[in-house]
Amino acid sequence: MRALLNALLSLLRRDLLLAVRRRQDALVVLGFFVVVVSLFPLGVGPDPQLLRSMAPGVLWVSALLATMLSLERLFADDFRDGSLEQLLLTPQPLPLLVLMKILAHWLVTGLPLVLISPLLGMQLNLDGTEIAVLMMALLLGTPILSLVGAIGAGLTLGLRGGGVLISLLILPLYVPALIMGAGAVDAVMYGSSPDAHLSLLAALLIFTLLLAPWAIAAALRIMLD
Repeated sequence: MRALLNALLSLLRRDLLLAVRRRQDALVVLGFFVVVVSLFPLGVGPDPQLLRSMAPGVLWVSALLATMLSLERLFADDFRDGSLEQLLLTPQPLPLLVLMKILAHWLVTGLPLVLISPLLGMQLNLDGTEIAVLMMALLLGTPILSLVGAIGAGLTLGLRGGGVLISLLILPLYVPALIMGAGAVDAVMYGSSPDAHLSLLAALLIFTLLLAPWAIAAALRIMLD
């Protein structure tokens, strides 16, 4: 048990150190999120009510697209330098090792989107309560984006045009998280409780946490065989 815990923490520490050395990758994701959201007021006009009504969908779609920018490299670098093959040969459970890699990916790409969302929410005229619900929805939803996206990254590992294939594979799978995440902010915006949407989003997170690592591990074994 102690050896397993040490292996998981070592892998998490390694991926975070690599992310710090390649900080431009995380900055590209964050910059894309900010730029896309900031372009909407320029495109649809400065009407505060129109921007407020569009804000949940705009923020969630922008977060979804920004997350997808980083998915192609989730396993690609480890595949190229051979470390992914070494992970498959270790005695530790591959789904748990994969889960650590996804946790590192979320800490580097998903969490910054959650932290900067209040500023973008204010830009789109959301009030304090709506911004709080938006942050809660993104906190539950962005790990789902990383988990589901990692399945696509595993299935397209080493294939030419993997980025496009990932988009085609996983965009339909993002729809439930998109509907519930944006719906939670819409609900509080129109005077309803967001609890139902947030509860469903939490249930979806638990479901993907339980199943996605096994699916990713199977995909990696198939692609490396």
